[in-house]
Amino acid sequence: MFISCSMFHVPDYKQNLSLRLSEVLDDIGVNEEMVLKRRKAVLLEETMKTITRMPIHRVSIYNFGSLSEGTTTEGLHSDSDSLNCVHKCNVIQDIAEWEPGFRNLLMIQDNTTTPGYCLLQRIHDDVPLLGTYVPDKYHVRDASGRVLLKNTMIRDRTPAGAVQHGPSWAIHGAHFVPGSIDYDVVPAYHCRSWPYEARPWLHRQGIARWPTADMKRFAVNNGCFIVSVGSKVSQNPELEWRISTSQAERCLV
Repeated sequence: MFISCSMFHVPDYKQNLSLRLSEVLDDIGVNEEMVLKRRKAVLLEETMKTITRMPIHRVSIYNFGSLSEGTTTEGLHSDSDSLNCVHKCNVIQDIAEWEPGFRNLLMIQDNTTTPGYCLLQRIHDDVPLLGTYVPDKYHVRDASGRVLLKNTMIRDRTPAGAVQHGPSWAIHGAHFVPGSIDYDVVPAYHCRSWPYEARPWLHRQGIARWPTADMKRFAVNNGCFIVSVGSKVSQNPELEWRISTSQAERCLV
């Protein structure tokens, strides 16, 4: 059946409406200049928080969400979405990446894990060998004899006054400081290497050469995060950890 192209013609008033809307958004600070300023301010705040916390707590702070994208305004009362990366653990995809002085965890993806999720297998702290004993209640030995870390370890450490929502801790800001915004904090571990499952994306050619080679290089150099939540369809939801590429996604934004 033939459909005339005139059916998809955009009415003339739509262009005028779009121009007027752009003017209104510009008046309230939603323009390219302000978006870039907001992004720069949030990234600067991220750096300052990391500098103050890293020496003591070995934690890096990453801001995500609408605030870091610069796509919100004062009247929207957007909450703050951040990821707290704990560097006490070294998540690796190959035993050759083992490092002394860290709690090393081997990322495992097999036919038992949901796509986008992994298991974390314990490795000895003093030698690059797979762990053979269960050290505490947050580890369990599976049917294959692997000693795996349970994601409930993070959940059981939820701060006072916070509510667990999936992998994040929801904190009502006004509960601590009157007038402050709400916070969503996601505790995470860092894996320095880009996940094997996502490597085909690096070789895929996008439209108009986007993402660029620099963007893909940034993704590879910064690796990924591992957050404490299992898939809803998993047979072992307490053993699965979600692989997060939030930092690469922010670069694409």
